[in-house]
Amino acid sequence: MPWFLSDSLTEYSATVDGLLSRRPAQHTILLGVIETLRATGPGAFGAIAPLFGWWQGPDGEVSGAFLHTPPYQVALTSVPAPAAAALAQALAARGRPLKGVNSDPVGAEAFARAWHEQTGDVIDLHMRSRLYELGGLRWPDPRPSGQGRVAGQADRSLLIAWSEAFHQEVQSAGRESLVSMVDDRLSYRGLTLWEDAGQPMSMAGLTRPAAGQVRVGPVYTPPGLRGKGYAGALTCVVSQAARDAGAGRVLLFTDLANPTSNALYQRLGYEPVEDRAVWSFHRPPAVGNSPAGEDAG
Repeated sequence: MPWFLSDSLTEYSATVDGLLSRRPAQHTILLGVIETLRATGPGAFGAIAPLFGWWQGPDGEVSGAFLHTPPYQVALTSVPAPAAAALAQALAARGRPLKGVNSDPVGAEAFARAWHEQTGDVIDLHMRSRLYELGGLRWPDPRPSGQGRVAGQADRSLLIAWSEAFHQEVQSAGRESLVSMVDDRLSYRGLTLWEDAGQPMSMAGLTRPAAGQVRVGPVYTPPGLRGKGYAGALTCVVSQAARDAGAGRVLLFTDLANPTSNALYQRLGYEPVEDRAVWSFHRPPAVGNSPAGEDAG
């Protein structure tokens, strides 16, 4: 069975809607990207046009889908390892440069290894993440001093700086589009600050509603302000705001290498849904680029 590739958001969303809507929480990334592209246009994530695709059987049923919005990784639904490898081969044959893949652990590894075979790129397991869904919201006790406030244009410089710091910490792709991300979130009140004595202490974001659900993130507190409960309280603020606005599901991702955040979100009422893996790709170092005068051999 082949992968069908398309640059048409309209064709793609119509084709994969049934697949994505059957398990909307697990498909939050794809659904959220589709909604952002609809709202802001094909340049929402950068200058390179998005690419979409689906895996369709002889019976016509769509059983897999992906999208690629540079500078981010390929986002791929859970598919069998051979299908993930076939997609890597198809994208390599197309000559499309990739920074990585985000999928279920088996599919992500199969894609990454096939990509390495096709391109020679160095591949690394960058992150293992876990998707959580909010059950019963439980506020931290005691709550920290201060309160949440929806961010506005006057906060833009701070939000960009904190978004940059967050991406540097997690070493994620997509830093090139941070300014547009902040501006987009500000356009629909999608960033909130926790303030204490009039000073911002922590930041949390919300995605646009898509398929009746909203995803929390990023959540960031500068290192010198951590351990005071700001992030937990702010997560509760934005989670409750999402529910008050009508979201049927409130989701978030955590890095499994960070036991502190995983424990925190579970204390707040978030429950595990599934695990994912992010693999990163980069070109191997050029041969013969040793510093002048250094013995390379």
